[in-house]
Amino acid sequence: MDVEQILKKAIEDKVSDIFIVAGTTIAFKKSGQIYSFGEKILNPSDTEDLIQQIYSLATGINKSFDTLKQYGEDDFSFSLSRLGRFRVNTYFQRGSIAAVMRVVRFDLPDPKEYHIPSAVIDLANLNNGLVIITGPTGSGKSTTLACIVDQINKTKRDHIITIEDPIEYLHRHNKSIVSQREVGHDTKDYITALHAALREAPNVILVGEMRDLETVSVALNAAETGHLVLSSLHTLGAAETISRIIDIFPPNQQEQIRVQLTMSLQAVVSQQLLPGKDGSMVPCFEIMKSIPAVKTLIRDNRLHLLDNTILQNKDIGMLSMDDSILQMYRDGFIDKDVALQYSFNKALMAKKLD
Repeated sequence: MDVEQILKKAIEDKVSDIFIVAGTTIAFKKSGQIYSFGEKILNPSDTEDLIQQIYSLATGINKSFDTLKQYGEDDFSFSLSRLGRFRVNTYFQRGSIAAVMRVVRFDLPDPKEYHIPSAVIDLANLNNGLVIITGPTGSGKSTTLACIVDQINKTKRDHIITIEDPIEYLHRHNKSIVSQREVGHDTKDYITALHAALREAPNVILVGEMRDLETVSVALNAAETGHLVLSSLHTLGAAETISRIIDIFPPNQQEQIRVQLTMSLQAVVSQQLLPGKDGSMVPCFEIMKSIPAVKTLIRDNRLHLLDNTILQNKDIGMLSMDDSILQMYRDGFIDKDVALQYSFNKALMAKKLD
């Protein structure tokens, strides 16, 4: 079995992940669903052979099969000319060797194809402040961030620095210069890279995920000092997102953080993927912009009123998650049951659907 052929097929089928695990077939993940590639059930010698081929393709990365054997797991990236870039995690499971490979694409996503609202892409017009894209794992946050970065790259003469784990889309230099740094490969961790980025004359900094207090603190400071900072969180909804950021800090700092958020926050975009009628995954969005009313609610710690503020400001591009879901139902992308299942206010959604 030839790994290069497997990788080529994965690129052709536009899959996101490849699984090589003993006891099952090679598997591809696409639109959040896993399916088999081929019929051969892999045994431990098959997986070892395939993973040795992967290491042989990943030349010049200071990694070897011995690293996997020594530590029981390994993580690295490599590129194949005119094909793509791949992020690999190899590991032992039940005594055999396995691997999961993330496909990193050379071609960038089309916002229209992914139903990303123009109000989200227009956030690329901002010159400073903090923009947070939120949602569960696998909801398309990286895709949305890549679309915003691509729009900046096409329209502005900026220096864009991305700090990602892993890099999921490759940006070519266009009007802007784009420096992409991968955690574990180009830099030690998010916070080290973020501190360094502030000395690298950036206009835009993308922080793949705000994971801890120090990362959030430096990101907020960067947003306050004239940079546009883009990042993500594993939350759903503006109120939960703001609450999560504040709760990262000890109680004696939380009032200060609320004030910082009123100064630096520009927008929170939440998204989730819903099962579509045709078997694809359909994205739905909530968009909250940091208007004066939003700033007041954050400062006064009345986050439970943010949802009402979003509903009252549709005319300036805000969008509630339930309105987005309802529109996808009316446009024929999702079924009634799906719309009800994923809505925030199920009683109100049921009335609208009827």
